[in-house]
Amino acid sequence: MTKTVVDASGPAVLESRYDVVIVGGSAAGLSAAVALGRARRSVLVIDAGEPRNAPADGVHNFYTRDGTNPFEMIALGRAEAAGYGVRFLEDTAVSATKTETGFTVELASGGAASGRRLLVATGLVDELPEIPGLREQWGTGVMHCPYCHGWEVRDEKIGILGAGPFSIHQALMWRQWSGDITLYTRDLMEPTPEEYEQLAARGIQVVLGVVASVDSADGKLVGVTTADGRQHPVTGLVVGAKATARAGVLLSLGLELSPHPMGEDLGSFVASGFAGVTAVPGVWAAGNVTDLMAQVITAAGGGLMAGASINADLMTEELAADVAAYRARATGAASAEFEGAQA
Repeated sequence: MTKTVVDASGPAVLESRYDVVIVGGSAAGLSAAVALGRARRSVLVIDAGEPRNAPADGVHNFYTRDGTNPFEMIALGRAEAAGYGVRFLEDTAVSATKTETGFTVELASGGAASGRRLLVATGLVDELPEIPGLREQWGTGVMHCPYCHGWEVRDEKIGILGAGPFSIHQALMWRQWSGDITLYTRDLMEPTPEEYEQLAARGIQVVLGVVASVDSADGKLVGVTTADGRQHPVTGLVVGAKATARAGVLLSLGLELSPHPMGEDLGSFVASGFAGVTAVPGVWAAGNVTDLMAQVITAAGGGLMAGASINADLMTEELAADVAAYRARATGAASAEFEGAQA
């Protein structure tokens, strides 16, 4: 069975089996694809086109690329990888199975792709609070990471949506970027006396009660409304979204989710070892699926390490096969020489 795949230069035919199948085509997956393509491996990247940072205006903390639109960065990465022979398939991987020669990845379209090794770089999903108006501002007025978005809202009125103990840390951290910080407890948390003192020392206000809505005007965040009807102007709103790895493919291979080191309320991921090695031989993980805190540049670095590790693993397998074949030839030649001497 053949299937059309897409790369930067146009359509191509899906090969019967690749050296490596990569599931996920953002920073981690593309970085691994470039490394493996440069190592002259046959690579297929399966991508559904749903990057986590799609709502954001730009990627930050990626030197030389700061502010680049996420989709532009993906397009640049695809073009680079395609230059080294990497192929792309626009589809959703739903599961994977181990075979005698590697892995088969089942696709939402009904097809399948096979590879000797498998790298999963499917990222994560941010689970947002169900507050009217919040989702519409996600990635613009509503943020989560000060290193990703703090500079863009420096010195503005910033609100912190309380969710648990971690919200205290968020409020104190965001104070680095603005002197006008308000923590909204949402009745989900209550600072301790020591925490109240810390917040007061940093000039951070605390508003008790439920946040009923996130308010916008002309597409821009303008404030929040609490359950008592009061309107609170803010131009930036921070939420501690629960981060859950997109781990369906890895779970189908028998791997399990692990809770965030700071508590399961913050999310879950699939654990991996050095360079993304997982507990399933032949399977690697890179990016947010295995590192919930990874920013784009971190995920790209993880993809590079995973790609190099996969190539080394394939080289080890090929070396063993070549040595076995060499020994067989040497044994055959010695046997033939012996038989000739006896004739």
